[in-house]
Amino acid sequence: MLSVTSIHAGDAYNVIPSEVVLKGTVRTLSETNRDKIESRVQAIATSVAKVFGAEAEIEYRRGYPPTVDHPVQARILGDAAVRVAGDAGVQRDNAPIMAAEDFSYMLKARPGAFVFIGNGMTASLHHPEYDFNDNALPIGFALWVDLVTRE
Repeated sequence: MLSVTSIHAGDAYNVIPSEVVLKGTVRTLSETNRDKIESRVQAIATSVAKVFGAEAEIEYRRGYPPTVDHPVQARILGDAAVRVAGDAGVQRDNAPIMAAEDFSYMLKARPGAFVFIGNGMTASLHHPEYDFNDNALPIGFALWVDLVTRE
């Protein structure tokens, strides 16, 4: 998924800017798709600029690789979560999400799984109205204690 999250093209509404800067992020579920998107961004930006008699300069910085759980470790983590929060408090087999996490480097080096600990009904994590629920902390602590003492 490509998200253009910033566009800057001058400061006057009635003047054609000499430069336009687009910024954004790319998130994928596989390295193959990550490579494809990088290639397509290069090709499309160059082609669009050419149509308008301009040039495109692409500075593409790869961020975190896809965060992909290992099945055995995901099962172990899910079992621990059920012991801590009960069946009703655990969601398993969710559709993959495009979390951009430095933990993805760990998952490339060692088997593991990434976990989200519920925070109640609040705005999403990157939303300006997000409010962390401190009552979620004991559940997170209990999950890690369970994992450490059983595995």
